[in-house]
Amino acid sequence: MCGHCGCGEGSQTTVLNLRTGEEIRMEREPREHTHADGTRHTHTHDHEHVHADGTRHSHHHHDHTAPVGEIVELEARILAKNESFAERNRSWFKGREILALNLVSSPGAGKTTLLERTIRDLRDDLRLFVIEGDQATANDGERIRAAGAAAVQVNTGTGCHLEADMVGRGLRELRPDIGSVVMIENVGNLVCPAMFDLGERAKIVILSVAEGEDKPLKYPHMFRAASVMILNKIDLLPHVDFDVGQAVANARQVNPHITVLQLSARSGEGLDAWYGWLRREAGTVRNTAFT
Repeated sequence: MCGHCGCGEGSQTTVLNLRTGEEIRMEREPREHTHADGTRHTHTHDHEHVHADGTRHSHHHHDHTAPVGEIVELEARILAKNESFAERNRSWFKGREILALNLVSSPGAGKTTLLERTIRDLRDDLRLFVIEGDQATANDGERIRAAGAAAVQVNTGTGCHLEADMVGRGLRELRPDIGSVVMIENVGNLVCPAMFDLGERAKIVILSVAEGEDKPLKYPHMFRAASVMILNKIDLLPHVDFDVGQAVANARQVNPHITVLQLSARSGEGLDAWYGWLRREAGTVRNTAFT
């Protein structure tokens, strides 16, 4: 569940191995606490049942009747638990010299198209693996496979973001090579993904020129958490009312250290700067893995 907006209540996460077709369900097992004043609440944790015949299932229950103070405490515990899984992922990536990137954006900003183009252009240069996050369908995961990269699809149901344990479960299916690049395409949303560390080296926020240049000011937590802002679809600039300079200024008002790259995943303009950044980061990860 999302501990902040509640959008994930009743959600069921599935991890689909697009190579084998195996689907793993990640459910939540309730834990109920009774407090001194008699109030109680139930919260959940990821739990998976695997049977002798290989089938998997689990049960879901959610009840929340705690006062506001208890809800805040629960949210803190959810984030703390996520952080524990994120640190595990981070250590796993570091020990294997893997560059892990968390791609975030509003729906339709062009994350999947950028990944497809990157995979096709760099397939002989970098070994790319993808964890594809959506609420439903394997459409984007299949697009990634068609582009030439191994991928797993993580569907969050009603959840609005990926969490670190979902990524960890996806990695067990994906099994990326040592020294590779793992791209994590998060669920399209500029709110909750800012708060959930997945163990990545960097968040890459993608803003398209079809959106408003005030997005960094409207969603400051996301742009503050990101290391790079990719301004995508610049081929559309002659046809839309978008002030590039203002968008960049707004991003740097929120995050003075953010790197800004302008490109078009469709036309190819500006992609060299993106590819150069990827190569440098991958090299840095390999060179500092044991420092």
